[in-house]
Amino acid sequence: MTDSPDGAENSTDDSPQPLVTHLVELRDRLLRAVLSVLVVFICLFPFANDIYAFVSEPLRELLPQGSSMIATEVASPFLTPFKLTLVVALFVAIPYVLFQVWAFVAPGMYRKEKRIALPLLASSVLLFYSGAAFAYFVVFPLIFAFFTSVGPSDITVMTDINRYLDFVLKLFFAFGIAFEIPIAAVILILTGVTTPDKLASKRPWIIVGCFVAGMLLTPPDVISQSLLALPMWLLFELGILFGRILHRRLRSSAVT
Repeated sequence: MTDSPDGAENSTDDSPQPLVTHLVELRDRLLRAVLSVLVVFICLFPFANDIYAFVSEPLRELLPQGSSMIATEVASPFLTPFKLTLVVALFVAIPYVLFQVWAFVAPGMYRKEKRIALPLLASSVLLFYSGAAFAYFVVFPLIFAFFTSVGPSDITVMTDINRYLDFVLKLFFAFGIAFEIPIAAVILILTGVTTPDKLASKRPWIIVGCFVAGMLLTPPDVISQSLLALPMWLLFELGILFGRILHRRLRSSAVT
């Protein structure tokens, strides 16, 4: 007996679905994903100011005595927490949004592909959350302590709330994407694009690439660049490790 794309064995109905059926399903999945983000946003919006206070705490607690964050635009006190809450709503709804993507593409996958793709999908979500948490709890206190301590003594630090939000969102997504490196390495190995040994042989180039990415994705200071580049390198090594394990299992199952 052989696997069929829908995961069943010897399916009796292998006739392709009409294109309109797939488009209707795609529309429904997209609507559900958008509605999930909207529902989470509506629930979080009453706490928009509290969410912004939480995100800005790593900087505010390091500001000099008598200093505070400021709003240089008329609508910033409303629009900045609004924008942050919308991003947080998308952040919270990512698992459900990805579930809708999975539900749309899963019927066309073989059972073996599902067994590999589902753990990778779940791991990618957890790694993205881990990257954002690493940025907030580890990176932010270090770089903000550096920024607020190296300036001239006669300059008062008063950061604009909108500029701060743009800065931290960039770091959140940079670290979230950087933490996906193990998933990328495993996918390259499983799809046969490369092997663990070939990836390991590229280690010097990968290390240089990590520091270049840290330079491009973070502010122009050595601390934040290193705090992004070093975890990227370690995650690359982690991806090679898991890639070796899965590669051996696939080879042993193919032999048997």
